[in-house]
Amino acid sequence: MEKIALITDTTADLSQDIINQYNIQVLSFRIIYKDREYRDKVEITSEEVYRGLKEEVPTSSMPAISDMEELYDKLEKEGYTHAIAIVLSTGLSGIYNGLTLVSKNHENIKSYICDSKSISLGEGALVEECAKLLEGGKNFEEIVEAIPSIKNRVHLFFVVGTLEYLIKGGRIGKVAGTIGTILKLKPIISIDQEGKYYTYFKARGKKQALNKITEIAEEICKDKKCRAFVVHGDGEDDALKVKESIEKLPNITSVYYGGCISPVSGVHSGPGLIGFVCIEEE
Repeated sequence: MEKIALITDTTADLSQDIINQYNIQVLSFRIIYKDREYRDKVEITSEEVYRGLKEEVPTSSMPAISDMEELYDKLEKEGYTHAIAIVLSTGLSGIYNGLTLVSKNHENIKSYICDSKSISLGEGALVEECAKLLEGGKNFEEIVEAIPSIKNRVHLFFVVGTLEYLIKGGRIGKVAGTIGTILKLKPIISIDQEGKYYTYFKARGKKQALNKITEIAEEICKDKKCRAFVVHGDGEDDALKVKESIEKLPNITSVYYGGCISPVSGVHSGPGLIGFVCIEEE
């Protein structure tokens, strides 16, 4: 009989309640300062990262290979026969390649490592949908076969307070950082088919950018039911305003407020991020 483990990482921004409910295994990214290192969401909070940005902007790294090995050893001891891992986009991190290599060292567990091509609750929504399928009795092959369809139903957009941190962290992708800085533009950023950031819309100023997020939500959901998610990075007041606006849209069945994004994501986005994710209902 199959015993299937679900694996993800801290950038998925899943709540502890969801993690506990579905017994999801979460690998922590690392946040690295000049003289110290922390495990994301375990040894450091988002608030601590934001408070320290003026003194030092840390770097980050994917979860340690040793952490991945320890996780697979634990799963083997607990009798798992299969594992489905949904991780941060390969366009932003090397975690997919690392976990793929580790999984090949554990032939007793049949693994499927999925590049989410997303981040935050775009990644998290995919994990949660797989968890629901597993809870509903679907087997390993059925869940794996369903993943491409789920991916196509997930949409992610965000705006940042400044492009400075995306540029510093090398995560700018196809977003024109210097133009945005010079012209005071607030680009609405999304993720392309390669899992890299690109400019979806160039807004002039924060107010237009936040209004545009609601317009995007309305356009996506104009002829289909959708569940929505709102997150922020040191921008709670604006996030709550966006949540309130999206809740008024006719085809939005629910809006989940995810609070602050993971510390490691905060390192690269800087303060002021507002994120919107929606998943089309079948």
